[in-house]
Amino acid sequence: MDISAVYSAGRLLIGVKGELDQHRARQIKAQAEEQMDVFLPKECALDLSGLRFMDSSGIAVILALRKRMEELGGRLILVNIPQQPMRVLEAAGIERLVPIGVRIGEEAAQ
Repeated sequence: MDISAVYSAGRLLIGVKGELDQHRARQIKAQAEEQMDVFLPKECALDLSGLRFMDSSGIAVILALRKRMEELGGRLILVNIPQQPMRVLEAAGIERLVPIGVRIGEEAAQ
């Protein structure tokens, strides 16, 4: 599996590592949707801390996962975004469509 998934109390945390480009996009999308269908979460946090690189294919994956979560009656948020993927997301204006959350662990400190 190219992703990690942890479910707890209605929240699914999906971690993506490596590169999210056109060669891996379909595979990552399919694996994430499979986890969503297994757990049927109310919230899915996509943890991008393990990404070294993301191109516009990552935007398509994020939008597809957002749509899937809406179909399940839940929401998708993005957390722990490294600098390079954040530049891609900001250029696309993704924050207008998908919330960008605080780093996991920081909410307990606030």
